[in-house]
Amino acid sequence: MARAMTPDQLVSEKAAYRNTGGVSECNRQEGFRPAFMDLESGIVYASRNPDGSDAPCHRIDTLPEALVVSRRSDGRVEAIKGSVVAGFQRNGRFFTRDEAARIVEGDH
Repeated sequence: MARAMTPDQLVSEKAAYRNTGGVSECNRQEGFRPAFMDLESGIVYASRNPDGSDAPCHRIDTLPEALVVSRRSDGRVEAIKGSVVAGFQRNGRFFTRDEAARIVEGDH
């Protein structure tokens, strides 16, 4: 199984996709919304703010407890299951960062 996803991993992914459709800032205008998919179950989770509204970026701290594998001493989420990938949701479908980047760049 893949290693657990951490906030640092999300930062690294965002940096790797900087200035492409693989980040929220560059794909929002195309209707993409940050989301996560658990590859084990196939369930897609929209990224949410603590109040339940759509988050403008990927947040692991509001994912369901079943995905959390560890918390810091202050209770904040430290890692989620390694089977969870960050991507985007649009029109009811999940897209990986690579897929979203290709679509935004016009390589459908």
